[in-house]
Amino acid sequence: MASDDRLMRLDETGRVLEWHRAAQEAFGWSAEEAVGRTAASLLRGGPAGPARPAALRPVLVRPVMAADGTLVWEVCAAAEAASGEDLAILRAMFTQSPVGLHVLDDRLRIVRVNTATRALRGTTEDRLLGRVFSRAYGLADPRQEEAAARRVLETGRAELNRIVRVVPGPAGHEHSVYSVSYVRLENVRGDVLGLVASAVDVTEREHALWRLSVVDEVRRRVGERLDVIAACQEFVDAVVPRFSGIAVVEVVEEVVRGEAPPLVPVGREVPLRRAAFRGVVSAYPVGEVRQLPYGTPFSRVLTDLRPRLITVDDDSLWLAADPPRADAIRASGAHSLIVAPLALRGEALGVVSFYRHREEEPFEEADVSLAADVCAHAALCIDNARRYARERTIAATVQRRLLPQRPVVPDTVELSHLHLPAAEGGGAWFDVIGMAGSRTALIVGEVAGHGMAAATTMGQLRTVIHSLASLDLAPDELMARLSDTAARLATERAALPTGDPLHREPLTASCLIAVYDPIDLTCTFVRAGLSEPVVVPPDGAPAVVAVPAGPLLAGPGNAPFPATTAALPAGSTLAVGTRSLARDVLAPSAPLRALFDEHAHEPLPDLCDAVAYAVSDVPRADDALLLLARTAALPAERVFRCALPAGPEAAPFAREEARRRLRAWGVDREAAFTTELLVSELVGNAVRYGAPPIRLRLICDGVLTCEVSDGATSAPHLKHARTSDETGRGLFIVATLADNWGTRYQAGGKTVWTQQALNGCP
Repeated sequence: MASDDRLMRLDETGRVLEWHRAAQEAFGWSAEEAVGRTAASLLRGGPAGPARPAALRPVLVRPVMAADGTLVWEVCAAAEAASGEDLAILRAMFTQSPVGLHVLDDRLRIVRVNTATRALRGTTEDRLLGRVFSRAYGLADPRQEEAAARRVLETGRAELNRIVRVVPGPAGHEHSVYSVSYVRLENVRGDVLGLVASAVDVTEREHALWRLSVVDEVRRRVGERLDVIAACQEFVDAVVPRFSGIAVVEVVEEVVRGEAPPLVPVGREVPLRRAAFRGVVSAYPVGEVRQLPYGTPFSRVLTDLRPRLITVDDDSLWLAADPPRADAIRASGAHSLIVAPLALRGEALGVVSFYRHREEEPFEEADVSLAADVCAHAALCIDNARRYARERTIAATVQRRLLPQRPVVPDTVELSHLHLPAAEGGGAWFDVIGMAGSRTALIVGEVAGHGMAAATTMGQLRTVIHSLASLDLAPDELMARLSDTAARLATERAALPTGDPLHREPLTASCLIAVYDPIDLTCTFVRAGLSEPVVVPPDGAPAVVAVPAGPLLAGPGNAPFPATTAALPAGSTLAVGTRSLARDVLAPSAPLRALFDEHAHEPLPDLCDAVAYAVSDVPRADDALLLLARTAALPAERVFRCALPAGPEAAPFAREEARRRLRAWGVDREAAFTTELLVSELVGNAVRYGAPPIRLRLICDGVLTCEVSDGATSAPHLKHARTSDETGRGLFIVATLADNWGTRYQAGGKTVWTQQALNGCP
């Protein structure tokens, strides 16, 4: 002890032998005055009166052997002396506190422990005292803890709440987790005496946090993609190695296809697909579909949906029922197994197997409930993916059924198309519609959105287009009426209840209509939102057709849809694409435009394949469609034209000319007579109600078309004449004899036409 702490030395009778400076300062007596007097007389009063209470502080008295061999008592200031309350607290901490306390010396040896410490590991105090703290217990990483303790000794900075794991000992203690804190011990002078290490058993808390972390990881990672197989793979990635060393997910094959899962108990004949695996050795390849062997925990789980904890031994009877799985279990060293169902609403989606192997701790009963919890979440995600797959399949099926299955393509047009469907199904479509006068309407459209809503809207618009095309409307008028219909559909959608998903999806669509005339070798274009078409002349370079842009279908305002007519020589190739493919292939700066130009004159299937091979296979958010058409001219010998007089002689003249032409085409007499009657009625109406010039045109291209044009725009009206009426039966006769008839208006008047299916027409 330092000399500054000494107050005095006393002999056996209490007389002062030595009086130090600290005593002089505390009591006021000088050394000359104090030596030889009793300590009691000195403490009763000094030169300044009785001793102050502050001077009567605790002291330490210890026996000391003097130089002459006599025993003297040394009195020192007791700055570190503990009060009675302090001693009571220390006694309680070391006898009753649930926190384990270890007093370590400067070499980290245990010099004292409390009663809780001995209870922590069920050991005696004698087995702990004198041992290095980090080696007295079976710590998972003793070197790390010893390094932490030495840092506290060196720096004095406490390290608190360190999570320390203790591995099971030879006595069979369970795996434990402690929260350990290190605090340096110093005396009043700052000398380092050692450490106090406190340890609190937090095994249950850490296990609870670990269970929560497993559940949180599964919830965070599983279900990011609406795909059954992807959800299964996300699940095994989330639980391995956090929960188990090996995980296998086997899903009912019907669920993978998007169909409804079977009810429990699941029959033996129901096949399951090994959807995901992560571990050491897989008994079966991922993706294999098979029936589960009877008499195994896996098949039993699908009968009652009860998870099972199983200890895997070499003599387990169920291993013989599934030899490949038994071999994989032995090869991976698995010793503990939990089999849990993937189930929802009493329906079985599949089964999950969790294995712990090699040095991993066996599963406990508490792990069974954790496995059930994570499997319940995985089942919900898999079922969501299944429902999405079903909706996607239905939407894709509806879209395929609504697209032209085997479009009737006339001889004057050769077609090829490339359709790249979106992952969720979209609303892109094309149509080929034969029109009067051997013309062909080529239509490409795209409905914004995905899934069933886009597919059904596309079907509605296709139906409208076919209905309007049968009226032989001009392309710009057809587009305007199509837009009106789309606007009405959009209004109906906006009027749906706010809870309906369609209420939040505005209806917008784009479309391009091209009407090709193989007689005049022209094509009339009108577009609503889609990109401009590209035309490849038979002996020239591809070029974009400048078609004015019209508004989107169902768009705001009443902007018109301007039409453009361009010459289209026989052998030309027309290319029309939806937004994404037009951007990637047809636009002048498109990345694949050079490839398109290179293959533009090749056969259409080869051109279509070249584009398909070059387009990125990245999943698309929207449908992509490219329509290619190569034109041909209608042979001149299949078309007959003649001008007609404006008087009553026009009908017999037209009949004679028609008779001569039909005879040259080899039309049988009965069909020729019917055609002469139709020509007579149409010409008679044109003479009576129309205006010159009057023209007759006959077209034979598989069907016989008869067209009578005049300069008036008055609309013919079909009447049902009474028995007593002498007129009004002309168009009724025409409608009865012809397979189809209609009126087409143009800038210089109108054309009334009829069509007849004739076997003899070349």
